[in-house]
Amino acid sequence: MEHRIEQIKKQLHAQNYKLTPQREATVRVLIEREEDHLSAEDVYLLVKEKSPEIGLATVYRTLELLSELKIVDKINFGDGVSRYDLRKEGAKHFHHHLVCIECGSVEEIVNDLLEDVEKIVENDFGFQVMDHRLTFHGICKQCQESVVKVQ
Repeated sequence: MEHRIEQIKKQLHAQNYKLTPQREATVRVLIEREEDHLSAEDVYLLVKEKSPEIGLATVYRTLELLSELKIVDKINFGDGVSRYDLRKEGAKHFHHHLVCIECGSVEEIVNDLLEDVEKIVENDFGFQVMDHRLTFHGICKQCQESVVKVQ
């Protein structure tokens, strides 16, 4: 975790920002719960457990800054709630997700599935791709299996 904190500190410094104690507390929660795709409110509640003096507005501002600097990705899975996902260290692109419409589970796909598509878009349309997002909505394996067991 300390290595990741140091990397984020360097990313902030490169953009003339500091890793304040409030920002660090927020980043630590994101690292500790990286697999959870937390909302700002979720992050705030977890930060508050360790640092009760940090307010909700500070957490929101920190998440927005981290999003602008591409340290975290702000995502919405169609449920009206913005969630924050720490960008993998060294990742050039946002990673993809599988969202179950039955149970709401979210699974990550770390492979970049769109490299060839990006090349086509850049070559055929003269469009410089900076990033992309891909979210599949469907029914996860567990929910499919539970339907089969019921029948």
